[in-house]
Amino acid sequence: MNRKALDKLKEWKSSAGRKPLILKGARQVGKTWLMKEFGRQCYKKTFYFSFDKEESLHEIFKVNKDPYRIIESLGTIKNDKILPEEHLIIFDEIQECPQALNTLKYFNEEANQYHVIAAGSLLGTLLAQPMSYPVGKVNLLNIYPMDFEEFLNALAPGLYKYITETPPEEILKIQHDKLIEQYRNYLIVGGMPSCVYSWMTEKNSGTVLKLQKELLELYENDISKHSGKINAGRILLVFRSLVSQLSKENEKFIYGCVKHGARAREFEEAIEWLVSAGLVIRIYDVTKPEHPLKAFEDLSSFKLFYFDTGLAKCAAEVTNEAIILNKDFQFKGPLTENYTVQQLRTLFDAAPHYYSPDRNYEVDFLLQNGMQIIPVECKAGGNVASASFKRYRRENTPELAIRFSTLEYKKQDDMVNVPLYLAGQIKRQCAENRSRAQSGFFFT
Repeated sequence: MNRKALDKLKEWKSSAGRKPLILKGARQVGKTWLMKEFGRQCYKKTFYFSFDKEESLHEIFKVNKDPYRIIESLGTIKNDKILPEEHLIIFDEIQECPQALNTLKYFNEEANQYHVIAAGSLLGTLLAQPMSYPVGKVNLLNIYPMDFEEFLNALAPGLYKYITETPPEEILKIQHDKLIEQYRNYLIVGGMPSCVYSWMTEKNSGTVLKLQKELLELYENDISKHSGKINAGRILLVFRSLVSQLSKENEKFIYGCVKHGARAREFEEAIEWLVSAGLVIRIYDVTKPEHPLKAFEDLSSFKLFYFDTGLAKCAAEVTNEAIILNKDFQFKGPLTENYTVQQLRTLFDAAPHYYSPDRNYEVDFLLQNGMQIIPVECKAGGNVASASFKRYRRENTPELAIRFSTLEYKKQDDMVNVPLYLAGQIKRQCAENRSRAQSGFFFT
């Protein structure tokens, strides 16, 4: 399976500002595979060390901080010599050895010619703590579940090539239908590498569902074991409330839906833990749809989504039949939004937001592309009308407005309908000449 993160790792290798690299991300998103595959493709040799499996490694970092002595000791363990530039050093499960994590500072300052990459389970929660790692001395890279394009490339490489080479308005109806079928498969399978691989090799949705349930159980066990000073029970209550939170007419996170009478101060740390662990995606409401969106965030108003659409479907106990046959069900809209935010979260430098100025007025997402603010509406079913989206376009006259749906690509007056399977490609699109921007946009 090809992962886009491999291109990021290759950029890191050749970067003039390269520092030791830390991969962040939830457990089981493929960090270990990515590091090893990167080493296989780009280096003469890879030296892999796991602080979880090889506890004796801890002693090397406890007794000295000299990177050259550390390199010599690590080479001796492997009965080989580790060379700068030519070899890759991997520190996996580095959270198990804080001394090794802090040693990355000295690799950067004194031995940056050695290429060092590190990752670990729940590493995001550790890095979120003050003074827990050498700030400014390492590069960071977020690793997420496979997006739809990666999924499509693994399952149907011909279709993936087709959508990357074909202008959206020229996609044939027969190909559109095949792509919608793959989109619905993605709602069922999601982007967790083990689930995608299982679906790719077995095409057994029952096996995929079993893997998803095991992953959800794994994450709940992690919460219970590794939450540290933060109350694990509160984290679990928030995590288990996501389906009901998203199923409300207004998907805004409500503390009272976690526990009757709950207050923000009781659960704020629990939410931060889940965000840092990479298990949820948080998007904030904004008080104004203006650049920069960050300046108008309402920190008291936000939504939480699952970090993987397949896990969201599993947690909500949505049947495959409902998705494949395109039936209406309570969680259909939220599942579509969860899919969309999962595809959009990495496309732009600024995080996605949403806009909800009135009780009956909400725009699903606002994207910031440079100084351009792009409103986005998500539609799961055949009814694509939206009074809020229409009102926003009327009042704010955006240069570009996008509606995602299962319909074919079509420019419509002051907006464009984009099939959901093209969500990951919208950064390749740009506004036409600003004087004609309301007429649509095209791919570049």
